[in-house]
Order: sequence, then C-alpha cells, then structure tokens
Amino acid sequence: MQAGKLRRAAGFTYLIMLAALAIFGIGLAALGQTWSEVSRREREQELLQVGAAYATAIAAYYRQAPGGTHRYPLSLDELVDDTRFVGTVRHLRRLYLDPVTRAPLEPLRDSAGFIVGVRSTSSARPLRRMRYQLPSGGSVAGERYADWQFVYAPPGAP
Repeated sequence: MQAGKLRRAAGFTYLIMLAALAIFGIGLAALGQTWSEVSRREREQELLQVGAAYATAIAAYYRQAPGGTHRYPLSLDELVDDTRFVGTVRHLRRLYLDPVTRAPLEPLRDSAGFIVGVRSTSSARPLRRMRYQLPSGGSVAGERYADWQFVYAPPGAP
C-alpha cells in the first residue's frame, strides 16, 4: 500500500515540476522580448546621437572655412582630419559606425559631390514615430531607418 502512494506522489511532483518549468519558460520568453526591445531602443537612440554628431560636424566644417569660402567635405575622413588649416582640426573624434547595422553610415552628397549628411542603410522600421529635432538644425523622421537623413543645410539654403 505504501508503494502505491509513493507512485501517485511521484506523478504529482512530476506534474508540478512540468507546470513550474512551463511558467519559468514563459517568463523567460517575455523577458527576452523586453530585453530585445530595450536593446533596439538603445541602438535607435545611439543612431540619433551619432547622426546628430555627424550633422554637427558637417555644420562646423562648413562654417569654419579658411578665407570665407564655405564648402562641404568631399569625404567623411575630412571631418576627422581637416587639413585646410595650419594645425589639425577635428570636427569628429573618429568615424562612427551605424549602431543599427554595425556598418559605416552612408554619406549623402549634393549635385557637386560634396557630403551634406549621412544616413543609415537599414530598411528596418524604427520604434520612434515622432520627428526628432537635430541640434544643428533640421529634423529626422521616416518609416525606415534609411529615411532618417542627418543633413546640415545652412540658413537660407533651399
């Protein structure tokens, strides 16, 4: 009679352990989704900061022209090492990667081939739906990260 009670108790313990494991698995799945969304939000915020840094650097490059001849850079490297002056001028400390794709940001060029801004190459949809105001002027919005263009336009420019 004792053996029968032990078998029923072992079966009951097995069911409790399966239920606990299922609840634990559901909790971990929910935590994983939340962590993934938090990570994505952080990368998106970092993209906004990096893009704004590029737009600010392009604005500084454009405004700090020797001889009063304002022009945009021909390459992103000129933002790190501006050789137009006697000493080295750095508008950016280094070239930053796109936080979303971990690849270099794509330069945006005007009709003359000068770089007026940068953008991500990611076709993913952003979590942020509101327009973001850049410190250098202008704003960023779009349905995809690739639509977010971090551009400097001087006042009075079309």
